[in-house]
Amino acid sequence: MEKLTKPVRFWLCATIIIWGLMGCDRFIGNSGELVERVSDGDTLVVKDTNGKNFTVRFACVDAPEIAHTNKEKQSKRSSDRNQFTWGVKAQERVQQLVQQGGDRVTLNITDSDRYGRKIAEVRLKNGTFVQQVLLQEGLAKVYRPYLNKCPSKDLVQQAEAEAKEQRLGIWSDTKFVNPWEYRSLYKK
Repeated sequence: MEKLTKPVRFWLCATIIIWGLMGCDRFIGNSGELVERVSDGDTLVVKDTNGKNFTVRFACVDAPEIAHTNKEKQSKRSSDRNQFTWGVKAQERVQQLVQQGGDRVTLNITDSDRYGRKIAEVRLKNGTFVQQVLLQEGLAKVYRPYLNKCPSKDLVQQAEAEAKEQRLGIWSDTKFVNPWEYRSLYKK
């Protein structure tokens, strides 16, 4: 093999460094899973590399519910209206985050649930941890029954504690019902 000249070595090294700094995904395609839809404040539908959609439920957190049926959408019950208002805010925030991330997310799948959804920690390309943002802004609560399966459990608990202390989002609402309690009390 012939020896490379100094200028050729320089440009070869420079190219490798630039690729590393810019991220190879700019040259070989997007990285992460493509988000097809934000179902609610803690659930996404993503497309895998084979073009197949699957549902991802956020690990570590539980966000307020949104209205799914016409009956729920037309409900006059204050507990429903309250839950759904916060649920829409959480869903809209997740949509904003996903858009900021170029409609792609990185998943750290930790489990699957009885509905066949993948349970995952969700991050944007820049490393933003979506669950942490929701908790910091008071748009979700830590879901403690499955906290032992949450790799970032210290991080999410800290984010929730800060929002609670500052009375942000749902922490400012004395009538808010925890999503898991709402589901067991009001949904049949």
